Amino acid sequence: MSEEARKNPLNVQGRYYVTDDCLACAVCEHEAPNNFRIGEDGMSHVFKQPETPEEERQCLEALRCCCVEAIRGDG
Repeated sequence: MSEEARKNPLNVQGRYYVTDDCLACAVCEHEAPNNFRIGEDGMSHVFKQPETPEEERQCLEALRCCCVEAIRGDG
């Protein structure tokens, strides 16, 4: 995890976001398909913040599974 990591500008505003440390491994899209997607830049981003307890659980799982800690939940 880079200390200087920046938010991907495609993230929607909110608690969860993906940084430029993303490797586009697609784990987050698998874990939380209603909230993460790969953009035209080839990197993952949050396109919708969680709105249900299930989406919240999935986003937390995506955060835990990210191999480079590019998903953050402190936005």
